Amino acid sequence: MNTMTTSKSLRGFIASAIFGVLTTGVATISTAADGAEFLQTIVKYGDLNISTPQGAAALYNRIHAAAEGVCWPLDRGDAVSKMNVAACVHKAIAGAVTSVDQPALTVVYNAKHRQPLPIMIAAQSSR
Repeated sequence: MNTMTTSKSLRGFIASAIFGVLTTGVATISTAADGAEFLQTIVKYGDLNISTPQGAAALYNRIHAAAEGVCWPLDRGDAVSKMNVAACVHKAIAGAVTSVDQPALTVVYNAKHRQPLPIMIAAQSSR
């Protein structure tokens, strides 16, 4: 068996799978409200090239708007609930950015938040 052919075939399959996921990309925003409810929404981004700064910024804006929409029902007008909404939005955005796991999106997140998310860089094996 030719290992070079198998390796190329496997890489092609993996590349196709990754492209398929990115093409039909969906970020899920979810959070727990008062420990009783589970709030969630889906942000579609298959139309964006999130490996570019512009695409990543557009997705971040969609995620931010969706997080505010999901967390808004927690606002009862008092200071404590406003703090809970802010924490909810932050947690939802961080969770969505982490689940998308794209360096350009993480860079956008890190530019907007005091506590950055780690940027994961995949190392390619040179066998």
